[in-house]
Amino acid sequence: MSKYAAGKEVISYCGKCKLALSHTIVSMKDPSTIGKVECRTCKATHAYKDPSTKTKKVKSRSMIPGGKSKSMSVNDLWTEEIGKAQGKPITYSIRHTFSAGDMVDHKSFGLGIVQGIVDGKIEVLFQHDIKTLVHDK
Repeated sequence: MSKYAAGKEVISYCGKCKLALSHTIVSMKDPSTIGKVECRTCKATHAYKDPSTKTKKVKSRSMIPGGKSKSMSVNDLWTEEIGKAQGKPITYSIRHTFSAGDMVDHKSFGLGIVQGIVDGKIEVLFQHDIKTLVHDK
């Protein structure tokens, strides 16, 4: 018996919202394959898109010998950064002051790593995207 069925909730990449969000399954292709889903945020109906296969290319901060920067998916970069992270994650709050390298636990985006501070805001690498968040308010 499949754990997926019409009417159940699943995480899918929404092309309209440009995020991996909660969706309701509208139809199934077969008993184990999701067909169409409806975004619970924007109400758009589209084909199911597995968020783990959605790749957004980012330039790695490190350089490959030869002067070319390597390009990798956000998920791959996130996996690499989480592996290097030390300490416990800090629950995100706009009142807390963060610094580069801090591990952040955001209630909507999940676990992330602070990549840097830009214009008084933090740039955080999450598993499926890079977000700019307010801090120190």
